[in-house]
Amino acid sequence: MKRKVLALMVPALLMASAANAAEIYNKNGNKLDLYGKVDGLHYFSDDASEDGDQTYVRFGLKGETQITSELTGYGQWE
Repeated sequence: MKRKVLALMVPALLMASAANAAEIYNKNGNKLDLYGKVDGLHYFSDDASEDGDQTYVRFGLKGETQITSELTGYGQWE
């Protein structure tokens, strides 16, 4: 029974990822957010071209500005 639980837990832990976001500026109708994601992956395969570390990191910035009372501008860089 313990082996069965372990066999299910290991892939679940390997597929877990972390995503975070933080507002770094908010003043006078202007906002700037920083966000990111980290995925830790390792593939096991008989084919050497698909085997190995597949870890990646993604981060970016999102911005928002109040142009007029009825118009808002948005921007994003990743």
